[in-house]
Amino acid sequence: MTQSHPDSPSSSHSIRKNHTISVLVENSPGVLARISSLFSRRGYNIDSLAVGPTENPDFSRMTIVINVEDHALEQVIAQLDKLINVITITEMDPIGSVQRELLLVKVATDDKTRSQVLETVQLFRAKVVDVAQDAVTIEATGNAEKIQALLRVLEPYGIKELVQSGLVAMTRGLNPGSISEDKR
Repeated sequence: MTQSHPDSPSSSHSIRKNHTISVLVENSPGVLARISSLFSRRGYNIDSLAVGPTENPDFSRMTIVINVEDHALEQVIAQLDKLINVITITEMDPIGSVQRELLLVKVATDDKTRSQVLETVQLFRAKVVDVAQDAVTIEATGNAEKIQALLRVLEPYGIKELVQSGLVAMTRGLNPGSISEDKR
Protein backbone atom coordinates (compact mmCIF):
# COMPACT_ATOMS: atom_id res chain seq x y z
CA MET A 1 0.00 0.00 0.00
CA THR A 2 1.36 3.42 -0.98
CA GLN A 3 0.99 6.33 1.40
CA SER A 4 0.83 9.87 0.11
CA HIS A 5 2.94 12.64 1.55
CA PRO A 6 0.91 14.82 3.96
CA ASP A 7 1.45 17.89 1.74
CA SER A 8 0.57 16.17 -1.54
CA PRO A 9 -2.61 17.24 -3.37
CA SER A 10 -4.06 13.74 -3.06
CA SER A 11 -3.76 13.92 0.70
CA SER A 12 -6.73 14.84 2.86
CA HIS A 13 -4.69 17.78 4.19
CA SER A 14 -4.50 21.11 2.44
CA ILE A 15 -1.14 22.34 1.23
CA ARG A 16 1.00 24.64 3.37
CA LYS A 17 1.58 28.05 1.87
CA ASN A 18 2.62 31.52 2.93
CA HIS A 19 -0.15 33.70 4.26
CA THR A 20 0.27 37.40 5.00
CA ILE A 21 -2.02 38.81 7.65
CA SER A 22 -2.34 42.41 8.77
CA VAL A 23 -3.38 42.86 12.38
CA LEU A 24 -4.44 46.26 13.69
CA VAL A 25 -3.79 46.38 17.43
CA GLU A 26 -3.88 48.85 20.30
CA ASN A 27 -0.51 50.54 20.64
CA SER A 28 0.22 49.43 24.20
CA PRO A 29 2.95 47.53 26.06
CA GLY A 30 2.81 43.73 25.90
CA VAL A 31 0.64 43.38 22.77
CA LEU A 32 3.50 42.08 20.60
CA ALA A 33 4.47 39.54 23.29
CA ARG A 34 0.88 38.28 23.62
CA ILE A 35 0.46 37.86 19.88
CA SER A 36 3.82 36.19 19.28
CA SER A 37 3.25 33.81 22.20
CA LEU A 38 -0.08 32.81 20.65
CA PHE A 39 1.84 31.54 17.60
CA SER A 40 4.52 29.92 19.74
CA ARG A 41 2.04 28.03 21.96
CA ARG A 42 0.42 26.52 18.88
CA GLY A 43 3.75 25.53 17.30
CA TYR A 44 3.54 27.95 14.36
CA ASN A 45 6.68 29.68 13.17
CA ILE A 46 6.45 33.33 12.16
CA ASP A 47 8.40 33.69 8.89
CA SER A 48 8.26 37.50 8.92
CA LEU A 49 7.04 40.08 11.39
CA ALA A 50 6.92 43.85 11.02
CA VAL A 51 5.28 46.15 13.54
CA GLY A 52 4.90 49.91 13.52
CA PRO A 53 2.60 52.78 14.36
CA THR A 54 -0.22 53.74 12.03
CA GLU A 55 -1.61 57.11 11.00
CA ASN A 56 -3.27 57.13 14.43
CA PRO A 57 -0.70 56.85 17.28
CA ASP A 58 -3.19 54.87 19.39
CA PHE A 59 -2.83 51.89 17.02
CA SER A 60 -0.03 49.77 15.55
CA ARG A 61 -0.18 47.52 12.53
CA MET A 62 1.47 44.12 12.55
CA THR A 63 2.25 42.40 9.27
CA ILE A 64 2.78 38.69 9.91
CA VAL A 65 3.81 36.03 7.38
CA ILE A 66 3.24 32.41 8.35
CA ASN A 67 3.51 29.20 6.36
CA VAL A 68 0.52 27.04 7.31
CA GLU A 69 -2.33 25.07 5.82
CA ASP A 70 -5.58 26.96 5.20
CA HIS A 71 -7.41 25.36 8.14
CA ALA A 72 -4.55 26.30 10.48
CA LEU A 73 -4.75 29.90 9.25
CA GLU A 74 -8.45 29.95 10.15
CA GLN A 75 -7.56 28.74 13.66
CA VAL A 76 -4.84 31.39 14.04
CA ILE A 77 -7.21 34.16 12.94
CA ALA A 78 -9.92 32.92 15.33
CA GLN A 79 -7.44 32.89 18.24
CA LEU A 80 -6.07 36.35 17.34
CA ASP A 81 -9.62 37.68 17.19
CA LYS A 82 -10.16 36.63 20.84
CA LEU A 83 -7.32 38.87 22.08
CA ILE A 84 -8.65 42.07 23.63
CA ASN A 85 -6.00 44.35 22.05
CA VAL A 86 -6.72 43.17 18.50
CA ILE A 87 -8.94 45.56 16.52
CA THR A 88 -9.03 44.01 13.03
CA ILE A 89 -7.41 41.12 11.15
CA THR A 90 -7.06 41.06 7.37
CA GLU A 91 -5.53 38.35 5.19
CA MET A 92 -3.59 40.19 2.50
CA ASP A 93 -4.22 38.94 -1.02
CA PRO A 94 -0.97 39.30 -3.01
CA ILE A 95 -2.84 40.73 -6.00
CA GLY A 96 -5.01 43.10 -3.94
CA SER A 97 -2.15 44.48 -1.87
CA VAL A 98 1.22 46.16 -2.12
CA GLN A 99 3.90 44.14 -0.31
CA ARG A 100 7.50 45.24 0.22
CA GLU A 101 10.65 44.37 2.16
CA LEU A 102 13.66 46.54 2.96
CA LEU A 103 17.23 45.30 2.59
CA LEU A 104 20.50 46.87 3.70
CA VAL A 105 23.48 44.93 2.40
CA LYS A 106 27.20 45.62 2.70
CA VAL A 107 29.20 44.32 -0.27
CA ALA A 108 32.98 44.10 -0.51
CA THR A 109 34.39 46.22 -3.32
CA ASP A 110 37.74 47.28 -4.65
CA ASP A 111 38.85 49.41 -7.58
CA LYS A 112 38.08 46.58 -10.02
CA THR A 113 34.61 45.62 -8.77
CA ARG A 114 33.12 48.90 -7.50
CA SER A 115 31.76 49.98 -10.92
CA GLN A 116 30.18 46.55 -11.48
CA VAL A 117 28.46 46.69 -8.09
CA LEU A 118 27.21 50.22 -8.81
CA GLU A 119 25.78 49.06 -12.16
CA THR A 120 23.94 46.27 -10.33
CA VAL A 121 22.54 48.83 -7.88
CA GLN A 122 21.15 50.87 -10.79
CA LEU A 123 19.77 47.79 -12.55
CA PHE A 124 17.75 46.87 -9.43
CA ARG A 125 16.72 50.49 -8.74
CA ALA A 126 18.43 50.30 -5.37
CA LYS A 127 20.46 53.06 -3.68
CA VAL A 128 23.98 53.33 -2.33
CA VAL A 129 23.69 54.68 1.22
CA ASP A 130 27.33 54.40 2.32
CA VAL A 131 30.67 54.09 0.56
CA ALA A 132 33.92 53.03 2.21
CA GLN A 133 37.26 52.19 0.65
CA ASP A 134 36.57 48.45 0.84
CA ALA A 135 32.77 48.21 0.82
CA VAL A 136 29.51 49.69 -0.42
CA THR A 137 26.27 49.62 1.59
CA ILE A 138 23.15 49.28 -0.53
CA GLU A 139 19.50 49.91 0.29
CA ALA A 140 16.85 48.09 -1.72
CA THR A 141 13.10 47.79 -1.40
CA GLY A 142 10.82 45.45 -3.26
CA ASN A 143 9.02 42.16 -3.16
CA ALA A 144 10.78 39.06 -1.87
CA GLU A 145 11.69 37.87 -5.36
CA LYS A 146 13.44 41.15 -6.22
CA ILE A 147 15.37 41.16 -2.93
CA GLN A 148 16.49 37.55 -3.42
CA ALA A 149 17.50 38.21 -7.04
CA LEU A 150 19.62 41.19 -5.97
CA LEU A 151 21.34 39.12 -3.30
CA ARG A 152 22.11 36.36 -5.83
CA VAL A 153 23.76 38.89 -8.15
CA LEU A 154 25.75 40.54 -5.34
CA GLU A 155 26.85 37.28 -3.69
CA PRO A 156 29.91 36.70 -5.94
CA TYR A 157 31.33 40.09 -4.91
CA GLY A 158 31.22 39.12 -1.24
CA ILE A 159 28.30 39.99 1.01
CA LYS A 160 29.86 41.07 4.30
CA GLU A 161 26.73 41.94 6.23
CA LEU A 162 23.02 42.20 5.63
CA VAL A 163 19.85 43.06 7.47
CA GLN A 164 16.39 42.59 6.09
CA SER A 165 13.09 43.91 7.39
CA GLY A 166 9.99 41.85 7.68
CA LEU A 167 7.39 42.17 4.98
CA VAL A 168 5.09 45.18 5.17
CA ALA A 169 1.82 45.16 3.25
CA MET A 170 -1.11 47.44 2.55
CA THR A 171 -4.26 46.79 0.57
CA ARG A 172 -4.67 48.69 -2.69
CA GLY A 173 -7.07 51.66 -2.87
CA LEU A 174 -9.36 52.87 -0.11
CA ASN A 175 -10.30 49.85 1.92
CA PRO A 176 -11.31 48.38 5.24
CA GLY A 177 -7.60 48.14 6.19
CA SER A 178 -7.74 51.82 7.14
CA ILE A 179 -8.66 52.86 10.65
CA SER A 180 -12.31 53.84 10.65
CA GLU A 181 -13.49 57.08 12.26
CA ASP A 182 -15.27 55.29 15.09
CA LYS A 183 -11.98 53.72 16.25
CA ARG A 184 -9.96 56.97 16.33
